Amino acid sequence: MLMNMNQWKFSVSKLLQLPLDPILENYVRLVKNAIFSIVLPTPLETEIKLIAASQDVIKNILDLDPSVTESKEFIEFVAGNKILESCAPLAHRYGGHQFGVWAGQLGDGRAHLLGEYVNRKGERWELQLKGSGKSPYSRGADGRAVIRSSIREFLCAEAMHFLGVPTSRVAAVVCSQDPVIRDRFYDGNPQTERAAVVLRLAPTWFRFGSLEILAKNYDEWETLKILAKYLTQTLLPKEVLQSCQPKDSPKLLLALIEQVAEGTWKLAVHWEAVGFVHGVLNTDNLSLGCVTIDYGPFGFVEAYNPHFIPNTSDSNGRYSLKGQWHAIDWDLQRLVNALTPLLCSDESDSEGEDDFSDEARQILEVSSQKALIWKKYAFCGKLGLPSGKKWIDVTKGGSTNMEEELLEDDDASSQDELVETLLNMMEETQSDFTMTFRQLGEEDLNNLYPEKLPDHLWALKKLSEHRNYQSFLDAYRERLMSEGVTEEERKKTMQEVNPCYVLRNWMAEEAIKMAETEDDFSKVRLLLDVLSNPYERQKVAEEAGYSSPSPVWASCIRVSCSS
Repeated sequence: MLMNMNQWKFSVSKLLQLPLDPILENYVRLVKNAIFSIVLPTPLETEIKLIAASQDVIKNILDLDPSVTESKEFIEFVAGNKILESCAPLAHRYGGHQFGVWAGQLGDGRAHLLGEYVNRKGERWELQLKGSGKSPYSRGADGRAVIRSSIREFLCAEAMHFLGVPTSRVAAVVCSQDPVIRDRFYDGNPQTERAAVVLRLAPTWFRFGSLEILAKNYDEWETLKILAKYLTQTLLPKEVLQSCQPKDSPKLLLALIEQVAEGTWKLAVHWEAVGFVHGVLNTDNLSLGCVTIDYGPFGFVEAYNPHFIPNTSDSNGRYSLKGQWHAIDWDLQRLVNALTPLLCSDESDSEGEDDFSDEARQILEVSSQKALIWKKYAFCGKLGLPSGKKWIDVTKGGSTNMEEELLEDDDASSQDELVETLLNMMEETQSDFTMTFRQLGEEDLNNLYPEKLPDHLWALKKLSEHRNYQSFLDAYRERLMSEGVTEEERKKTMQEVNPCYVLRNWMAEEAIKMAETEDDFSKVRLLLDVLSNPYERQKVAEEAGYSSPSPVWASCIRVSCSS
């Protein structure tokens, strides 16, 4: 591992081979027939402080010694004040449907893609600054991010990784005294906040909207073709590329659609299994690399409610816990629409074109059916049932035979009856999602009679208020016996998939307040340590109340799209 930031270098960027905006001046404008604009980050003007850094990212992705994060060179690099010679700073042009409405050109209005890095394990990562200043896509905004949203993204991206959810990562977050004006709740009361920048990473930052913007105009279809070819060559496995020839075959696009559709649905199942709600599933916020990106007004459901909405800007609940499932289906349809102009080769007649379009729609239909089955088995796993292992197999790249077996399910659209009963009970009693499953997996079922429940099993005590609590326990025991699952096996399985700790809004809010008002980043760093090991009980986390009921004041927390 490198001990000096000055010795670290980006790899050669393939992104520079894609169509670039010929205008080099940095001013807001409509861009055509380009995928990137070349633009430098805007330096912060006041003293820069490191809020926190992820040692896992620093060591295991960037090949740096953690001591590097204490250096001035690293902090200035994260802020965008230090540009390495190997850097190729770009702002990406994309569009998107926002809350179901086409929003036109969007793009990296406050983000700069610094370059690509291939680490010692052969992994390719794209590094990006967020909050690093204006670009041609800033649409009248200031190009900055504030402390509260930057800390939330940093903590949640890292927490999701350690929960086992595919995600972008954040290497570090810094702040300064540079003033940023924000109307936090869009209520006409703007306030001055402090600027912050995050250094985040993803295998790719291309998203559904990257293709949509190019598909909207016939005169950009050639650029669309170039981007689609790049995506198939970089995102598809080698064996798929070899089996689909020539390199511009529409079959490659179908393979890309299938990979993105299945990967996005798997991501949705991961989210639901840990109670995560993204909050803004616009087409510009869904990754073609099938990882969680653009953490904004997200939330982890606490008192279980399928209609939980983490985003106060989402007045219609389009992206609620229940709604995000439908949103992903809708967004995938937009992805296919964007690729439709390319879904036939030059030699194909109109009938052939229709066949490829129909096949793309069939791919979406099959992938959504698979997703329902994956969700069923993921939740069976949360109860320690053997069928839950099939979901684990799928997440590890399960074989085609396994997926065909899943598709033979006679009632794929319905949840497992035992799981459905539990979720209904949780909804009616407002039991905590995370801790109900966790506490259920930590105690012997014979100790869970209502009159025996101790106070520390607060989530189960809430659940026990339901009239069907005892009959659920009886059915659960009978199911386990019929499937040959011992208490030890059940508890082991459940504790491996049901975390003790998730990033609840009140936990993040405490850390943010200390950082904003006192320049005290200790709570951010404590949370990072705790959330890096979410499946194990930790003394410091228990003392902080991170597995206890949320404080009363937490119900007043509001999170919006403002950042």
